[in-house]
Amino acid sequence: MKSKIIFLPLARTTFSMPDAESNFNKSCQLLDGLTENLLRPQGLLTSPEMLSNFVETIDCPNLIIYQCITFIGGDFVTELTRRFDCPIVVWTVREPAIDGGRLKLNSLTGSFSAGNSLYMQKRNYRFIFGNPDEPSVIQSFKQLFSALEIIGKLRELVIGVVGSQPPGFGFGHIDEALLAGKLGIRTTGIEAASIIKMAASYSPEAITASITELKERTTGWESLPAENVEKHARLRTAYQEFVTKNGIKALASRCWPDFFTEYRVPVCAVLSFLNDNRIIAACETDMGGAISMFIGSELTGSAAYLGDPVAIDESCDGIVFWHCGAGATCLARKKEGAKLGVHPNRKIGPTMEFGLKSGKVTILRLGKSTEGLRLMARKGEALDEPQKFWGTSVVVRPEKADSSTKIAELVHDGWEPHFVIVYGDVVEELRLMCQLLDIQFLAY
Repeated sequence: MKSKIIFLPLARTTFSMPDAESNFNKSCQLLDGLTENLLRPQGLLTSPEMLSNFVETIDCPNLIIYQCITFIGGDFVTELTRRFDCPIVVWTVREPAIDGGRLKLNSLTGSFSAGNSLYMQKRNYRFIFGNPDEPSVIQSFKQLFSALEIIGKLRELVIGVVGSQPPGFGFGHIDEALLAGKLGIRTTGIEAASIIKMAASYSPEAITASITELKERTTGWESLPAENVEKHARLRTAYQEFVTKNGIKALASRCWPDFFTEYRVPVCAVLSFLNDNRIIAACETDMGGAISMFIGSELTGSAAYLGDPVAIDESCDGIVFWHCGAGATCLARKKEGAKLGVHPNRKIGPTMEFGLKSGKVTILRLGKSTEGLRLMARKGEALDEPQKFWGTSVVVRPEKADSSTKIAELVHDGWEPHFVIVYGDVVEELRLMCQLLDIQFLAY
């Protein structure tokens, strides 16, 4: 779903029009280069009447960029707030010169006027200061548009839910009405028994591609019983059919006990390959985890990892995140690659067995609070560490470290026991996304 962004360059003709026009042209060049979804006038809007005439034919924008190129009064912004209920960016440009002469633009005071009006109206707004050619301004708009793009993708997202949460794992469920109302997300479900029935129905020819995928992306498959390789391929094919038929981009799947007790092959490797192919797949039917993985994956352009915080490694001041064996193979350390093994508790394979690669990461989680949805984020560094436990694992040293304190804060604040690791720094994009959606954001 494409966003509709309105750019409103506002000025009064009593100020320096050559300087105002110069800022207008550079601003258009910047914004036109960053997004295809921009609606803007051909010139400066120099009165509330001109503003009103321009916006009267625009319906339901997702974002307004309110640029005070010169000083303007609060009557400009109230012309917008009485029509629209979307977030507003208040943008101030710099004074051309501080030289003892004429105040040519007085842009900053205009932004104070707008900010005061928006604050008193309890409206959602953000402030950006600087000229359109400044790196910090360019970066701010890039991050803002990335956040807006993610919101659009969430509105088109269909989550597939396989089965229900295992006993004691209710934290992974999010009410469908809340997801639809707040994020626009739709859900579609299927029972684990139905997936298993689909898996049993395929001909040997239908599962050839899944067997090839397993052998090409992993090592150690030769040590698995041939029956397990075949049953994995059947299950992988069934999941792909469910995903394709329903337009699913993210999946929250039940994994235990059904696939161990009823099918005798884990779903871990199936979810791993889905994640490799950018179909988000979270285990233990963690819907919030799946959405978190989707957000992080879309922001970084790569696979996301879902793990439990299972230990603190004091030797490197890092947090060990682990899970049974569903990590995407593309995240494996290059030294060992993606190996196959058996589940640590059930002793059935295939599961993924590796430590994750190193690099700058963001830890994040979309979760529930007593008042609705909330999201946390934390910068860190994934260390170049081997597999810590059977399954898949990664050691993350939080920015400014002090892992014990950070873990205590997360437990005290009641966060769910699954967290997402993505490679890259997307904390600001997450903050902006939450601000645009009016969701509580906590940076740790």
